[in-house]
Amino acid sequence: WDQQIAYTWASPRWVMPAPYYMVHVDYPTQDFSADIYMLDSNFNDAKSPELDSEHNICGSAHNPPDASCAPIGGPESIETCPRYFQDLWQEQKVWMEKKISKSKATWQIVVTHFPCGEDGENQEWYKKLKSEYGLDLLVTGHRHDQELWLPTEYHKNFMGLTCIVTGGGGGITSEATPDPNNTKDWYGEA
Repeated sequence: WDQQIAYTWASPRWVMPAPYYMVHVDYPTQDFSADIYMLDSNFNDAKSPELDSEHNICGSAHNPPDASCAPIGGPESIETCPRYFQDLWQEQKVWMEKKISKSKATWQIVVTHFPCGEDGENQEWYKKLKSEYGLDLLVTGHRHDQELWLPTEYHKNFMGLTCIVTGGGGGITSEATPDPNNTKDWYGEA
């Protein structure tokens, strides 16, 4: 992600000034505003180096043993990497609650990578942001399908919060094997 942050200053089309940040947007002709909070939820894929080699940003399979992101403010090694991302997540949570508690915007929206409810607390933190601070919408990604989680879908959504998984940002377009007899939910394939 360090390259993504640095690219912010090289291109007028790219905005990612930090691992987490907030943008306030006013829509005066529509009579509403939004505070949009961009959060780094990569702690979900930051595991001990020997674990889950294909889904581990701290893994030893795809990082050299002497890998270090310390020169740009990141983890010093793959061994310290999981703790770095856990600490970053905890830091963001404090920051987020402070920011959203002061929000006067009509809408409060969180945008993050990992899908609906994956907050490390079985959806409790996102639920708290909704109930105590008025979070209106959670926009996520990671999974390569599109999903809409309504607040009333209690079998999977314990947050009481509308959440969107935006879908395939690249690579495969579905987490499941496509069913040629049911193409209703296909996209990018037919």
